[in-house]
Amino acid sequence: MRAIGIVLAGGNSYRMKELSQKRAVCAMPIAGSYRSIDFALSNMSNSHIQKVAVFTQYNARSLNEHLSSSKWWDFGRKQGGLYVFTPAVTAEGSFWYRGTADAIAQNLSFLKSSHEPYVVIASGDCVYKMDYNKVLEYHIAKKADITVVCKDIPAGGDVERFGILKMNEESRIEEFEEKPIVAKSNTISCGIYVVRRRQLIEMIEKCAEEDRYDFVKDILIRYKNMKRIYGYKIQDYWKNIATVEDYFNTNMDFLKAGTRDYFFKQYPDIYSKVDDLPPAKYNVGARIKNSLISSGCIVNGAVEDSVIFKKTYIGNNCYIKNSIILNDVYIGDNTHIENCIVESRGTIRANSYYVGTDGIKVVIERSDRYVI
Repeated sequence: MRAIGIVLAGGNSYRMKELSQKRAVCAMPIAGSYRSIDFALSNMSNSHIQKVAVFTQYNARSLNEHLSSSKWWDFGRKQGGLYVFTPAVTAEGSFWYRGTADAIAQNLSFLKSSHEPYVVIASGDCVYKMDYNKVLEYHIAKKADITVVCKDIPAGGDVERFGILKMNEESRIEEFEEKPIVAKSNTISCGIYVVRRRQLIEMIEKCAEEDRYDFVKDILIRYKNMKRIYGYKIQDYWKNIATVEDYFNTNMDFLKAGTRDYFFKQYPDIYSKVDDLPPAKYNVGARIKNSLISSGCIVNGAVEDSVIFKKTYIGNNCYIKNSIILNDVYIGDNTHIENCIVESRGTIRANSYYVGTDGIKVVIERSDRYVI
């Protein structure tokens, strides 16, 4: 493909509450065996983008460990590859990334040393499948300076936390407002952009000169009347996981047969780092209903309408309903968990009772199995 890829994975979301205290949002586990960033990287690989940069910053240890080998997404090649950039002290400066545009500016040499004419920029905290080739073809056909992938959100959705845009009949963006108090439209930006590489370098250098740091506010909104910025509307599944509620609902979507079939059985595939774990074990007395149970789990109790991640132990007479249990959790006997997200590497003592009554409850228990 005639493009290089950039995955923005350095941000943090206060709406994730305790879940983002120990990991980046882009490293959040999804659907039992995946991480959020796997979807953007798989889309890059499936679109034949051979050279991809990932910009990490906040709580990056877990994310960097996940990205330690590029072979899982087929980027281990002689030409191109997967590049992970973290903030560094240089002769020019020692700032952390102050925004999305600043992250690109601090790694501008990656763009300047590339030869592909286009750049695909994607956020790493979204769950979707997309062929970026179709967006690029649309971008070229429209003779656009920038193309923004967008989606219509049903009425009643929390659209105010996204970038809201309005397009004319030719799909050219006329209005763009970032996280408005009152939304004037239900069309949101999906955080996926296509732009010509040389033009991106020019705009990023201009932002850096003026001490501007945000890609949306200081490029998309600022240039909307000067550049030809078009919207590319998608109809397929797309979810952002930057809040506890959206993270919970996205995982619960994978309990639906249609969603599982779309992501796991239809081409192209979604790839992730593979752990060598035994299949899940169901002992006498285990009862499973409409749930995802991942590799390495041992189940003795009842699990209903839940997603259980890798290496989880569920004790005798336990009842888990409408919950997400993250990786490597030990759940003692006679425990009741409902409407909860249990943080990874925790030990839930026997006879515990956790129920989320006003929304989803995040359960964090200090693990006696690990030295903190």
